[in-house]
Parts: sequence; structure tokens; C-alpha cells
Amino acid sequence: MNQIDWVAIFLLGLFGTGHCIGMCGPLVVALPGQTGRLKSHLYYHTGRLLTYTAIGALMGGIGTGVALLCAWLQMTPENLVVHIRLVLSLLASVFLLGFGLIQLGFVGEPRWIAAVEPDKAPGYSRLLKGVLTQPDDRGLFLAGLLLGLLPCGLSYAAFSRALAAGSLFKGAMFLFVFGAGTFPGLFLVGTVGTSLWIRFRRQLNIVAGILMIAMAAKLGWKSFAAFSATLH
Repeated sequence: MNQIDWVAIFLLGLFGTGHCIGMCGPLVVALPGQTGRLKSHLYYHTGRLLTYTAIGALMGGIGTGVALLCAWLQMTPENLVVHIRLVLSLLASVFLLGFGLIQLGFVGEPRWIAAVEPDKAPGYSRLLKGVLTQPDDRGLFLAGLLLGLLPCGLSYAAFSRALAAGSLFKGAMFLFVFGAGTFPGLFLVGTVGTSLWIRFRRQLNIVAGILMIAMAAKLGWKSFAAFSATLH
């Protein structure tokens, strides 16, 4: 992962906000937006970013852990670690490509994304109802933590990229940077910029889709080239 990767994932979050409006926009307006206080937005989005960071750490840890576990068990040749990392990178590039095509409208969003609904989590309905009726800072922070798990092709694309981050820490930081990229747009949606963001939603979706496909191509090419080099 180099500087281009970090810039790309931030821009994906920034321009991908257009995709977030349909699902996250009403929540941002209804939860922190109803208070009219900057502090409320900070509590809500801090919770959301922490969830992204935790998932990034998990994905980065899984990618590294699978390779190291196989090597520790000595189940296969020593270069298996390298091969598994490359396979995970190729898998991440395939996911990115798929989500990019979804973002551009060439492919329909799979049903399994919509099936992962946060309202199935214990205490979700009570928490949401409590925040809507009495939006205190603690409730908004908890809502941000939980709603960071909302089914979203954009965030899932970032999650899949973190799978090939190379370490738990890099995966965590990668998703934190992505979440930071989503903050400006969602903050504007929750305050004064809703109509402006909706107006350019389609253009933002196109930019986000192109970014996903570009990231997929870069990651896939580097992984394929590295994999070919190990065969010689």
C-alpha cells in the first residue's frame, strides 16, 4: 500500500457520499441533524468512524492471520504465505470491481447486501427510538457505532480492500481514512447541504464507481504480476 492507495480510499469516501444519501442521509438528518448542534454530529460520526476502524482492523487481521496460520501449521510450502496474500489481494480486487460496476449502474445490487439489516441486532429499535425522542450525546454516539454496520456497497468495497491491507493496523487505518472521507458530505447533508448533494448525486456515484474500478485494476495488476513472479 502506497500513498496513492491512501488518497484513493479517502476520495472513494468523499465522492461516494452520493451513494450514502439514500440510506444514511435521512438518518443523519433525523438523528444529529435534529439537534442543530455541531457537537451532536461529532458524537454520531465518531461512533461511525470507530465502527469502520474496528471492521478494518478485523479485515486486515483476517487477511494476515490466514496466511500466518497456515505457515505456522506448516501445512504447505514456505511460500504459501506469499501466495495467500496474493490470492486475498486478487479477491479484494474482484470485490472492488463488482462494487464499482454496481455503483455505475451496470450491475444490480445483490440481495445479500439488503438482507444484512441492522434492525435485526438486539436493542436496535429501542436505541433508535430513544435517540429520536431524546437525542443525547451518548445515544448519538451509540447510534453511530451501530449504524456504521448499515448494508452499503460503498463501505463493503472499502472493507474488501482492507482484506489485502497486510496487517491489522493498516486495515484499521485504511477504513478510518475511508470513513473520514465520508464525513464532509454526510455532515453537509445533515446541516445545510442536502439539496446540493442530492443534485449531484449521480455524478458523485459515477466518480466513486470509477475510483473503485481503478483501485481494483491497480490491486489486481500488482497481485497478478507478483503471483507470476513467484512462478519463475
